Amino acid sequence: MLTQFEHFAVTEMMGKTDNPPRANGSLCFGSQWERSSFGMALALAKNGIFEWDDFRDELISTIKAWEDAHPVDRSTWNYYDQFLAALEKAVVKAGIIDPEEIRAVLAG
Repeated sequence: MLTQFEHFAVTEMMGKTDNPPRANGSLCFGSQWERSSFGMALALAKNGIFEWDDFRDELISTIKAWEDAHPVDRSTWNYYDQFLAALEKAVVKAGIIDPEEIRAVLAG
């Protein structure tokens, strides 16, 4: 069951370009990291680290950049890859982590 904030965040995204994948009305995650990323974004916004609308705007921008870079072949599209990229940008902007720390962990 979704909390009020989670319900707000999810319904705010419905019908927009940053619409999360759904199946039978429920959020659809292909793997645990996708579920964790979504939950982390919700928790950070709920705790005031960043505004949900600001995160959503970052996600829309990230999706558009990916689409612009892949105008013909979109076979590698994954919504949560873009979601994670937007989340990384949001936590850097919020000052939670430095971009170098992200790169070091990913290289690790």
